[in-house]
Amino acid sequence: MAGQSRKWMILVATIWIQAFTGTNFDFSAYSSDLKSVLGISQVQLNYLAVASDLGKVFGWSSGLALMYFPLWTVLFAAAFMGFVGYGVQWLVITHFISLPYIMVFLCCLLAGLSICWFNTVCFVLCISNFPANRSLALSLTVSFNGVSAALYTLAYNAINPTSPELYLLLNALIPLIVSFTAIIPILRQPPFEPLPPDGVRRDSLMFLLLNILAALNGVYLLLFGSNSSDLTSARLLFGGAILLLVFPLCIPGLVIARNWYNRTIHTSFRLEGSGFILVDPDELELHKGMLAHEANREGYQLLSDDVVQNPVKSVAVEEEDSDESCCKKLITRDQLEGLGIEHSLSLLLTRSDFWLYYITYFCGGTIGLVYSNNLGQIAQSLGQSSNTTTLVTLYSAFSFFGRLLSATPDYIRAKVYFARTGWLAIALLPTPFALFLLASSGTASALQAGTALMGLSSGFIFAAAVSITSELFGPNSVGVNHNILITNIPIGSLIYGFLAALVYDSHGFTGTKSMTSESVVCMGRDCYYLTFVWWGCLSLLGLGSSLVLFIRTRRAYQRFEQARISSNINDS
Repeated sequence: MAGQSRKWMILVATIWIQAFTGTNFDFSAYSSDLKSVLGISQVQLNYLAVASDLGKVFGWSSGLALMYFPLWTVLFAAAFMGFVGYGVQWLVITHFISLPYIMVFLCCLLAGLSICWFNTVCFVLCISNFPANRSLALSLTVSFNGVSAALYTLAYNAINPTSPELYLLLNALIPLIVSFTAIIPILRQPPFEPLPPDGVRRDSLMFLLLNILAALNGVYLLLFGSNSSDLTSARLLFGGAILLLVFPLCIPGLVIARNWYNRTIHTSFRLEGSGFILVDPDELELHKGMLAHEANREGYQLLSDDVVQNPVKSVAVEEEDSDESCCKKLITRDQLEGLGIEHSLSLLLTRSDFWLYYITYFCGGTIGLVYSNNLGQIAQSLGQSSNTTTLVTLYSAFSFFGRLLSATPDYIRAKVYFARTGWLAIALLPTPFALFLLASSGTASALQAGTALMGLSSGFIFAAAVSITSELFGPNSVGVNHNILITNIPIGSLIYGFLAALVYDSHGFTGTKSMTSESVVCMGRDCYYLTFVWWGCLSLLGLGSSLVLFIRTRRAYQRFEQARISSNINDS
């Protein structure tokens, strides 16, 4: 029982870590001041945002560190990297020291790398302590990473709402403080205890309660996250947000009292375990067995158990009908026959499904991230500089809701089953709508609506991506395969941000402008009009790619669900 309560303490610790280490999402809150102090162009500012995202390219280093050092060492290494990366930037922006541009670039890179290391620590803790419900644990903790900007805005308003450079100081100090707080439950991590089926269902109920608390937290931050009318009220609001983060500590107490609760109150509420590949290894084995059985009947070259020699349907090109349409070839060629089949790096890079998935992420979630990086300059160009913190909070809160919604398929699958790649396609719909709305109108209401939609869409994609990678290309290879997938983030940050910066600077020199230090500030709708149009067109490409991916993978998801239903019938 003590071990069960300690694992929930660890989950709360990972929630705290994630909630305060999404520090890249508040870049737009201080980017204008950083640009002014350094006297750089919008293109050069974009390179600093790229440097933060470029840390993800080196995210594999955290896994390498875990091979040689204990988990708590990697946690504090991440904290100190962030402390140095953001701390030096704070010294620069407050004029304590003066550094060349390349040194500031390296500091941004170090700060971005720290976020990847924090994420790795949290992923390992969730997977090792909740193997039967790791999907719910991952989606819940990753969700809180999206709320960081709103929390930092509350802290900023509670301390000094007239000093944007304060964000950098908070980014440097708070993750370090949280790491010291979280170290106790991490050091007391319990040994693995396999759960019976009823234990998995009880844990799922606990996750449902935690998701309800998380939703309340998101509503609170959405309503009060940017309130800075009064310093005292801002401090009370920040205290309320911290209290909501502390409240999940009641869960370990509920676990300890669970036996008494079950003896005195019989609940009729039953919650099935999470529905995707990471939830129940037995379901995966049954699914592979069914595939092997069908392979014997249909001639597919599949092997069950641990090794799959040929995970895709063999297509004999010489037997294809000459009149077969290109669309049919696109849908049926090299289709996945099942979920959870492990893919090596070489096999992954030859799969059509992977590149469709890559394009979907590149033209979807990555555009949302680049939008958040440029939010400060977007608001400034539209005369909304005073509302920058409000917009940052809005994006953060809706990104949080999007991340929470990514767990919806796991909760409703007993009544409505839909392939997770289909949910991904639905999640992409708000992105082109938001971008074309922003291109068509420069009003404050359009900016707020577009920002909310961008946050909602990108948040869902960020949280669902780990699960989808695990399902399509194997849970054991998810560490390597997902790191390959997210290489699109720094690439997209460079390309999309560079495009936006070129348009911004060109209109800054030819249109309405103001000079701040040696940098040019563009004013007016034209500063980002072409950028929004181009981003919107590219997001339509991502939407189309996601639809093709859904059609190609729908059969594999249906097979897996049929295997799960058959397993439940046999067990009953």
